[in-house]
Amino acid sequence: MLCEIYSDKKFLLASQSPRRQELLKGLDIDFEIVKIEADESFPEHLVREEITEFISKTKSESFRPLDSDEILITADTLVWLENEILGKPKNQEEAIQMLSLLSDSTHEVFTSVTVKSIRNIITFSDTTQVTFSPISEDEINYYIENYKPFDKAGAYGIQEWIGFAKIFRIQGCYYNVMGLPLHKLYSVLESNEF
Repeated sequence: MLCEIYSDKKFLLASQSPRRQELLKGLDIDFEIVKIEADESFPEHLVREEITEFISKTKSESFRPLDSDEILITADTLVWLENEILGKPKNQEEAIQMLSLLSDSTHEVFTSVTVKSIRNIITFSDTTQVTFSPISEDEINYYIENYKPFDKAGAYGIQEWIGFAKIFRIQGCYYNVMGLPLHKLYSVLESNEF
């Protein structure tokens, strides 16, 4: 188990996302939440997981130098629909627009994770396809009013009402859509290269 492999290490999770924090706890490792101020802009020629990989690495590089017993985890997630990024909505109008676009269609969710220690740095990505059934205007308004998804890429959380009611197919890792592809992260950490 990871807690045994890394009994002499301290994990640092650079994410304010309650979902990522909850998911990492599921791997039974202790960690401290740290804050990173990083520029999340990216070169215009990047697409899909190239964007999330770039931002995840940038977050990692923006952190202070690590101590010998520290392992830093950074991540970035985006929703990709018809060659467009659906980021976090700035307001209710943007959330309505995003959910209207996602209605009755399939999109991709990309998450990239960077794991860094003084010994090594590894960045990896995962992709999940998510298909929504049609979402009515009333359902969109209900979801936004009750769940306020303004801190979520694509204006939705798969683990909330809209996911239960309106997502009828996913291809790939469920946890990737929540923001942390746990099976890949576990595999990378299990390699004990940190």
